[in-house]
Amino acid sequence: MEYTNLGTTDITLSRITHGCMELGGMSHLYWEVKEEEVNVALLQTALDNGVTTFDTAESYGDGRSETIVGKALKKVRSRCTIASKVAKEHLMPDDIQKALEGSLKRLDTSYIDLYYIHWPNNDIPLEKTVTKLMQLKDQGVIKSIGVSNFSLAQLTEAVKYGEISAYQPEYNLLSRGIEKEIMPFCREHKISILSYNSLAKGILTGAFHLYGAKLEPKDFRNAKPHFQNANMRVQERLIQLLEEVAKKHGATVSQIATSWTIAQPGMTSAIIGTQNQKHFLENIRAIEIKLTEDETKEISGLSDQVIQEMTL
Repeated sequence: MEYTNLGTTDITLSRITHGCMELGGMSHLYWEVKEEEVNVALLQTALDNGVTTFDTAESYGDGRSETIVGKALKKVRSRCTIASKVAKEHLMPDDIQKALEGSLKRLDTSYIDLYYIHWPNNDIPLEKTVTKLMQLKDQGVIKSIGVSNFSLAQLTEAVKYGEISAYQPEYNLLSRGIEKEIMPFCREHKISILSYNSLAKGILTGAFHLYGAKLEPKDFRNAKPHFQNANMRVQERLIQLLEEVAKKHGATVSQIATSWTIAQPGMTSAIIGTQNQKHFLENIRAIEIKLTEDETKEISGLSDQVIQEMTL
């Protein structure tokens, strides 16, 4: 595993982050949730294999994800960097206080290393939200502040009111909208970028294009643009290229897709979420794969073409 600092802080991040959304279950997304002890063991295995950064939120399974993270990491808390998020409905100062107290209780910890605004809320002044978070940071109950899913304008406003150490966007070979403006802004302001949906909800594993995987009728991904038949056909060339590069490196398609993401300028950590231990252990080994300049250029170029051709 490789490690780096969060923004300008001395907080350590592993360059692969364990994404814990699935662990809590979200009934409206219709995925199977494994037994709690299985997921607790998965987090402990991740730590044993060098992953020290764990990403959760109060909204993941109505707090169940945080509870599992807390149980798994309580005895090794000092070795971990735990990130959680306050929901957009809770961005008034008093609501942030209550939300944080709930998260701390579920996580069974006295502090959170990185506390994100999960989604912007245009009905609540950002200045009030960030000012409250800075007060909590001064108190030591959160160690740093992040924002997720912000536009460039919102991010630009947020840094006026406090120290923003992390930005969490959707970013992968099929979603690259942050590259032109937000990535340069983050590099300029020394804001770490931690990407979610790093494998495009499973598309970039190759499972659907190469191995015949099918979505269950109730799976929330059926409604997502990337999973529409026409877009899936457009993606075939990119998945085939990833497979070719993977064979050269003795790797998997998902490892190549993750390696590409981590190598992008300004990228700090790729968030990978799964309840499958085998898949997770495979994915974290992406850090060991170093794509050549030519491979990176070819993958990036074809990715650009595919994104332009898809209907999103």
